[in-house]
Amino acid sequence: MDFAILPTARPLRLDNVTVPGFLTGAPTDTVRTTLTIDTHGRLSDAPAPVAVEMRGAMVWPAFVDMHTHLDKGHIWPRSPNPDGSFAGALDTVGADRAAHWSAEDVRTRADFSLRCAYAHGTRAIRTHLDSIPPQDSITWPVFEALRADWTGRIELQGVCLVTADDVDPDGPFRATADRVARAGGALGMVTLPLPDMADRLRAFLRMAEARGLAADFHVDETADPAAATLRQIAEVVLETGFTAPVTVGHCCSLATQPEAEALATLDLVARAGLHVVSLPMCNLYLQDRHAARTPRWRGVTLVHEMKARGIPVAFASDNTRDPFFAYGDMDMLEVMREATRIAHLDHSDPDWGAAFTTTPARACGFDAPSLAPGAPADLVICRARTVNELLSRPQSDRIVLRAGRQIPRALPDHAELDPLMRTE
Repeated sequence: MDFAILPTARPLRLDNVTVPGFLTGAPTDTVRTTLTIDTHGRLSDAPAPVAVEMRGAMVWPAFVDMHTHLDKGHIWPRSPNPDGSFAGALDTVGADRAAHWSAEDVRTRADFSLRCAYAHGTRAIRTHLDSIPPQDSITWPVFEALRADWTGRIELQGVCLVTADDVDPDGPFRATADRVARAGGALGMVTLPLPDMADRLRAFLRMAEARGLAADFHVDETADPAAATLRQIAEVVLETGFTAPVTVGHCCSLATQPEAEALATLDLVARAGLHVVSLPMCNLYLQDRHAARTPRWRGVTLVHEMKARGIPVAFASDNTRDPFFAYGDMDMLEVMREATRIAHLDHSDPDWGAAFTTTPARACGFDAPSLAPGAPADLVICRARTVNELLSRPQSDRIVLRAGRQIPRALPDHAELDPLMRTE
């Protein structure tokens, strides 16, 4: 068999494939099995007259990327981070947004990212969208149009992105929350070490509850051990009895706090039922960056301690070629490879693959990726036969199936964005 091309006949049986063990209930990294794709593009246990010997090729369900910033993506060529710092990223993105973020600009860059994600094998994305007026009135209509255009290829969910000091129930944020509700998104906020942070969290959750929205926070994205808004979120969720899903992202300062303090916070997070998403590539890039000094820590949060407490942990792309992260291509296999290395997911539980598939789907309310009979044959097939082989190469020759049909995997050329990069 030419690995890059599968027969077009359906039903089709894929013999001798390797699948993640956690999807079968096995206590091992992988399992060898057979998968059959029926004429309707779904997995089946019925007989198939055409079979292909797959020689151990690894099959994953299409990925879920639950924390991205499609509106920021690919601005690096015109607005690079001057020093690689978090402050440099904030200032640079703010200036670029003010100067360039028209509807055409946002749409073109976001669509480019979506084409990359689709070719790499992602089927669902949650994106944060900068929503301080007047940008919200530009970006949200673009997002809704993109979501309609991408129906059937990538399921899209939007989250407003504002800072805690913008959350005033009687101010402009009320209109933003209404806009998010109309778009069926989630209410998002960057927490800050403000004296009245707990009150702002209560007001924020009341606004989310009134609109039936989930909450998604950027939390403690700093090396400062005094940054402890994660604990405040857990306390306020427990106090208010807020029942919609709550996601917390980054949580970097946990890794710099005294052990007892960090673990006590995680106990509260577990009790509150929060979902955590770690963004290891972006945090490795930004955190502990100082000129002419080697970083002393990786920026990643305490994912093993979280998982040991039953806290759902996912990993995601975060930023792509912008001042918060200079690299990336919306490729969840890259995220898996780098997360495994950065956070030492190897020599650990065999079910970390859920953090790139089923766990983020559950956090966002997307349909859970599955390899069970009846599930859509949305598959990523790699020549690798083991997890070690999978994570040792980029798997650039992978096969991606959507509804049982092989899709073209040509990636868009970065040169397409050149007209947007002219700043004069």
